[in-house]
Amino acid sequence: MIRFFDLAGRDARLRFSPYCWRTKMALLHKGLAFETTPWRFTEKEAIRQTGQGRVPVLIDGTQWLHDSWQIALYLDRSYRDRPALMRTDAERVAARFVNNWCDFTLHPALRPLLWIEVYKNSAEKDQPYFRETREKLIGMTLEELSSDRTGAVRGLSTAFAPMERTLQDENYLGGAQPNYADYALFGSLQWANVVSGTIFLPSDSAAAAWFERMLDHHDGYARKALTVREFAA
Repeated sequence: MIRFFDLAGRDARLRFSPYCWRTKMALLHKGLAFETTPWRFTEKEAIRQTGQGRVPVLIDGTQWLHDSWQIALYLDRSYRDRPALMRTDAERVAARFVNNWCDFTLHPALRPLLWIEVYKNSAEKDQPYFRETREKLIGMTLEELSSDRTGAVRGLSTAFAPMERTLQDENYLGGAQPNYADYALFGSLQWANVVSGTIFLPSDSAAAAWFERMLDHHDGYARKALTVREFAA
């Protein structure tokens, strides 16, 4: 069975990484059995064989793989008898664009809304590491970054506008059914959903309706994920 290191929070059941969610949805799409191992930001030794310090890390037999995009390519290449994540070169290029758009446009727009929540919900041993590395990256404290949440929601809406317009006309980025482009985007919004309890988009938006459809795919795997809403209850 495929093994998979999955970023976990203070409670091991809280799994919020957007990149790990991409990989989990890809594995489900391929119909591949897998088991997850909770992993924390500072547990670098557990994945040292990959030569880097981030998850997702997937172990398939003797193969160790990292980086959600590279894992997706590997799954399509190695399991050609299973449903394709990207059926053609054109789909692959389009999915790559969405993947990059999420990383370079959507995630920066989400940072002011989510990084403080990630910090609060991370394992205690991870909190100093997360604060130090993220504050060094942005040149301010997490509290300063998250001080204008109303403005951050407006900024997210502006950044998300091209995707919202697309989803007004299409059920999925993959057309009639989801493909890897959908999983790349879903991972970002599931990050928000799990660690903050909301995706910060209007409930009547096309994106919110799309997100609800995605939650129900693969027997509702993502909908069953625990979020901060359950931990607060």
